[in-house]
Amino acid sequence: MGVSMTSAAANHVARYIEKRGKGVGIRLGVRTSGCSGMAYVLEYVDDLNTEDEVFEFEGVKVVIDPKSLVYLEGTELDFVKEGLNEGFKFNNPNVRSECGCGESFNV
Repeated sequence: MGVSMTSAAANHVARYIEKRGKGVGIRLGVRTSGCSGMAYVLEYVDDLNTEDEVFEFEGVKVVIDPKSLVYLEGTELDFVKEGLNEGFKFNNPNVRSECGCGESFNV
């Protein structure tokens, strides 16, 4: 199943990689954090590791390490604008609960 990315998210990432001048995509991962246990991590990827899982959408690569994929399987990455706020939204079917501030989650 893997992960997916909306057109809005792919376009946003592609623009920022172009501005940056280098990179093959973004890395999506999880780390222990927050009041609910886990938080999403996004960073640019310049080089792929041999163990990375790579998913591509509209020319943009989403790179995930095997340990994070367990928690991210089936996730859709979106980029939304709501009023004056904009940012990535993670539609993760594995999430059982989230903290009140929306910074962390539990599976």
